[in-house]
This record gives sequence, C-alpha cells and structure tokens, in this order.
Amino acid sequence: MGVERIPEKFRAVLQNVSLVVEEEPTTEQRAPQGDSGNELLGLYEGTPRTERAGLPYRFPDKITLFQGPIERLCAGNLECIREEVAHTVWHELAHVFGTPDDRLQELEADRGWNGGRA
Repeated sequence: MGVERIPEKFRAVLQNVSLVVEEEPTTEQRAPQGDSGNELLGLYEGTPRTERAGLPYRFPDKITLFQGPIERLCAGNLECIREEVAHTVWHELAHVFGTPDDRLQELEADRGWNGGRA
C-alpha cells in the first residue's frame, strides 16, 4: 500500500491512529483548504500530541487517505500511487506530532517532494 515506506519508528505511532481510505473528500473536509486548486489527498483529524496535556478525554486520531485524488494525481501509475500514499501518510502523521503546514513544506522540499499537496 505504500505505508511500509514510512520509517518503522513512525509507523509504530499508527497503532494508535485509525487509517482509513475514502473515495473522495466531503465538502466539509475540503473547506479548510479553501480554493487552493490542490486536491485533498489526505486529512488528519484529531488532537496533536503537542496539545494533549491535561485533556481528560479525546476522540481517537484519524488519518484519511482519499483514493480518487491520489489515483488522479498519479494517472493510475502503481509506483506513483505507492509513493503518494507514503508521502500523504507521512504528511498527515507529522500533524499527529503537531508539525504545522509551513514547517512540513520545508521538510518536504528537503526530501524532494512537491509542496502544496495533502
């Protein structure tokens, strides 16, 4: 699926995060992105670890991958899909740790990934 490309130390965190695949994002899921022109490939929903102190209860974290946008981006190329799944999970997993989008763009540039995705 591509998740195996995530380093083991980070994949271990996925044991406490629901990872689901949906065909397309809903209008509500797209809303925070606005009219950026980018397709939403993945979404983190939860409370970042940096904000959990003192919370008596919280819902489980969830990472959703959107199959349609990923397949369209990759034009059906299986290797591209695997890489994009790994990238998108990595991006959303970084949000679990509280990494903001501007910092993620820097890290993605260092890794040679295009910015503005996921």
